[in-house]
Amino acid sequence: GWKVRVLESASRPGGKAGIELLDGVEVDTGPSVLTMPHVFARLLGMAGMQLDDVLTLRKPDPGFRYLFPDGVAHDVHFEPEDARASVRATLGPAAADELRSFLRYAGGIWEAAAPAFVYGPAPRIGSILGGGLRLWSQVAQIDPLSSMWGAVKKRVRSPHLRMLLARYATYNGSDVRQAPATLNCISHVELAQGGYGVEGGMYNLVRALVAAAERVGVTIDTDTRVERVLVTRYGIEGVIVDGGRQLTAPCVVANADVSHLVRDLLPREIDHDLKATSEPSMSAVNVIVKAAAMERAAHTVVFPNDYLQEFADIFDRDRPPQEPTVYVCAQSRCHGREGWPQHEPLFVMANAPAEPELGHRDVSMWRGLETVALARLRSHGILAADDE
Repeated sequence: GWKVRVLESASRPGGKAGIELLDGVEVDTGPSVLTMPHVFARLLGMAGMQLDDVLTLRKPDPGFRYLFPDGVAHDVHFEPEDARASVRATLGPAAADELRSFLRYAGGIWEAAAPAFVYGPAPRIGSILGGGLRLWSQVAQIDPLSSMWGAVKKRVRSPHLRMLLARYATYNGSDVRQAPATLNCISHVELAQGGYGVEGGMYNLVRALVAAAERVGVTIDTDTRVERVLVTRYGIEGVIVDGGRQLTAPCVVANADVSHLVRDLLPREIDHDLKATSEPSMSAVNVIVKAAAMERAAHTVVFPNDYLQEFADIFDRDRPPQEPTVYVCAQSRCHGREGWPQHEPLFVMANAPAEPELGHRDVSMWRGLETVALARLRSHGILAADDE
């Protein structure tokens, strides 16, 4: 029943789910794994559309290939039983039992947390205090007082599985040593529910969402940057966009990083109420590589010798990791994207500290991280010496 207008600062919708045209080939520049497709099916259904009519989901197998510093290469498969069988074959039966037990624990977190924290508004302290034993048991089940790393160490002895499970902290820019164990539910979402590709590229999901929005009357304004949210003594009254133009609205939904919302968009007098939700986070350096076509896993992760040192570099020393974990998405294998005649597009990502509150880091820092990341891929034979 609301009249909705979306204000997008970029030249096309999608935000971090972007695309670029390189040498005549369209490539994705953002998220590369689709989880929880039922959420999008429900959303499209609200606009009278069927997900299967507008998107073709892919189940690449193996989905992920993890390369460890001791030379072990482990493939993760789409189906949970196949994934456990792969662990048993590569890491041994004890590790397979540990994975089964850990995913049971992570699934319990998901079942307890999803209704309030994912599908609905987070409960307030007052409702928790008055919620009785049932609600308190749910709070205990999400394991909020342990850290992700503490919970992993407690339940998993395999060093390879520890690294694999710790990596899920990076999905939302968290420090695995400090983030609450509640976030271990991410491993359940991907490993138990499945990580999908999207035929033709992830950006086709953006196109489907835009079509659904426009079908129900949503207006999308691109190249329109919001300068600040207009707040008066009467409450939210709209936004100010670039050039000083005022757009009035009784409700504003800000789909932006909370640090940007607090620092740049809201008046200082209400800053304090929101800062508690802003935690230090990591950024990422992304690059599209034009690589010789070969058989690759849909996703490849190259781990360093000491994974925890990566978090120490980013969060304690505020610098790019000296030996970064490198992630690769083979877009042809994962999403069926067409590449060049003899080459395919690879999306390469390495974690990095967030930009400072004021200003930006010297670009040479990011160039250095890019050089190190690509060198690591060449040393593992993922890139040839002459790949761009």
